[in-house]
Amino acid sequence: DMDDNSIRLENLTEKNLDAARAIQREDVSEDFVDTVDTIWDITQYGVEHGCLGRSYAIKYQGSYVGIILLGEALDWETDPPQMRAEPFYRLMGFVIDRRFRGQGLGDRALEQAIREVYREFGVRPIALGCHKDNHSAARFYLRHGFRPVDAMEGSDIYYLRYPQ
Repeated sequence: DMDDNSIRLENLTEKNLDAARAIQREDVSEDFVDTVDTIWDITQYGVEHGCLGRSYAIKYQGSYVGIILLGEALDWETDPPQMRAEPFYRLMGFVIDRRFRGQGLGDRALEQAIREVYREFGVRPIALGCHKDNHSAARFYLRHGFRPVDAMEGSDIYYLRYPQ
């Protein structure tokens, strides 16, 4: 049954927040990826201010296995000039439970989140910050069409992906 292998994206809400907090990601430093609570704060800000985008709890075979935020990129002073030229989304907080990695769930969750946000809010390029020492994430994002640009936010290198 295909459904056993499919992932579901649920909006991150009060209802699934504790399940999201329970995701095993101790091996992923907060320097690399924001905590669920930080993402929840950003999510609430976005809702209150009518920002475009979604924060999702990623569900697989009945378990919550990750989170991902893809939302309107509000201006940061560190943003590269490319991001001043047109509206962007910003990808944040993306993490998969360590027990579920290496199965392609991250690949599917990322592309599904992009498809859903594009369908609901419109197509824009996407920016993210990837810590300069997070080589596995860098390889992952390169595989998904993100390219590093000559700009940093702290220890994070900016990666941009333009629509096909």
